Amino acid sequence: MGTMGKRKKSLRLLAAVLLLGTVLSACGEGEPAPTPTPTQAPAPTATAQPKEFALPCYPEAGFHPIQGSNRTNLALGGLLYDGLYELDQTFMPQPALATGYTVSSDGLSWTFALRGGVTFSDGTPMTAADVAASLTQAKNSVLYGNRLAGISSAQAGEGSVTVRLTSPNGNLPALLDVPVVRETGGTPLGTGSYVLQQSGESYILQRRNDGWHTPAPALETIPLRTVEEANDLLYAFDTQEISLVGTDFTGVGALGFSGSFETVDYPTANMLYIGFNTARGPCRDAAVRRALGRGMNRDSICSALLSRHAVAATLPAHPASGVYDPETAGTLKYSPQEMDSILTQAGWSRTDGSYQKGREKLELTLLVNQDNSYKTGVADAIGRDLTAAGVSVTVKKLSWEDFTAALSAGDFDLYLGEVKMSADFDPSPLLGGGALNYGKYNDPTAAGLLSAFRAAQGEERQAAAKALYERLGEQAPFAVLCFKNWSMLTQWGQVSNATPTQQNLFCGFGNWSFAN
Repeated sequence: MGTMGKRKKSLRLLAAVLLLGTVLSACGEGEPAPTPTPTQAPAPTATAQPKEFALPCYPEAGFHPIQGSNRTNLALGGLLYDGLYELDQTFMPQPALATGYTVSSDGLSWTFALRGGVTFSDGTPMTAADVAASLTQAKNSVLYGNRLAGISSAQAGEGSVTVRLTSPNGNLPALLDVPVVRETGGTPLGTGSYVLQQSGESYILQRRNDGWHTPAPALETIPLRTVEEANDLLYAFDTQEISLVGTDFTGVGALGFSGSFETVDYPTANMLYIGFNTARGPCRDAAVRRALGRGMNRDSICSALLSRHAVAATLPAHPASGVYDPETAGTLKYSPQEMDSILTQAGWSRTDGSYQKGREKLELTLLVNQDNSYKTGVADAIGRDLTAAGVSVTVKKLSWEDFTAALSAGDFDLYLGEVKMSADFDPSPLLGGGALNYGKYNDPTAAGLLSAFRAAQGEERQAAAKALYERLGEQAPFAVLCFKNWSMLTQWGQVSNATPTQQNLFCGFGNWSFAN
């Protein structure tokens, strides 16, 4: 196809119309569910022959799966590369290049046995040295560095790799869906079902007969359509030149896709939450924080404000994950009656519609980044609901620079935040010395329970999670609102049985069915 840069004028006009439509309607398709749920846009008025299944790419951005930053190209990595593990729709790690592991008694040394007979796309065998080098490179990368910060070393053995940690992590495999590569000086070799091939300015994905990806994908080749900018991507999808795109409908700068397409929403570890200033102001009282958490209507936020592209939660783990404790979660859910009861027991009384304690009125400032209309909508709704319930809340909308400066200075009572949790759902960034602990919450009991949770394995991890969540529920250093869903869009009727996940848009690609 070549590039689409020759259509710049029509592209800019089309993109302006599409983006305006998104701002005005603020809607999208999809249901929040632990497993992907197809949602149908209006069916085409006329039956058209499905076009060839094709995917977009940005060649100028490069295709490196560890050092790259282009989301579209990184998504292709799910077809080109494998990790030691792959996450399923419940964030559970499933073996891929690893077949099992052993753990030292102190939990600091993990040895992973490697699958035999695996080759890279040039036919050469994958070695333990390749795996160790890939993990080391990922640990030092922007893309994977945060989640792998607890790894001190990765060393190759005989058919195995040993990973050593600075502190125990009982769910380490959930962090190891890192692409295993062999460097070539250009696009690295991978062990995936497809290999990237280039002819002049054209790119395709060519299926490999590697023997261990079963079932093998149905498509022998997948053409890649070259795009140069976001407008090109919009145009190519609207004209059906590409068959599939991934998007975050509620993200900053989300593209305005239009036309007739099908949507599969899939769960992510992106958590929206309200952070409290526990060091000063009314929210230094845990009872006030607990009460405010009970006054937030999470179901309404997900359905009415986030267009169902989120699933409500009260704990810092996705409801689909194995560590989410429904019993504890239920004690934190929306209840205006419980909110009133907690405040009353804490000495607050409602006079003339507002809560007071002596001469002190319960008046709060809620900060939100103004760059995302969905987030400002959520903040406004929380402010209205709490104010109507007797807690005076002023919503302050700031630029990203001013927002982060205010958080760092502790100049807030509440703030609306978003964090991408790691797949082991470690809440460390929000607690103790964590980078996101702007509220200065410090609790030795919670710190001990956090360490126990991080170290626990198997069924013990669920018990440790429950103990931690109960303590966080009592102390309420933050109030979880929901976990966002992202979306895979496909041309109408072209793809079925798709099961995308947060880390791999093409998860289970061998089970997908295609119309052509």
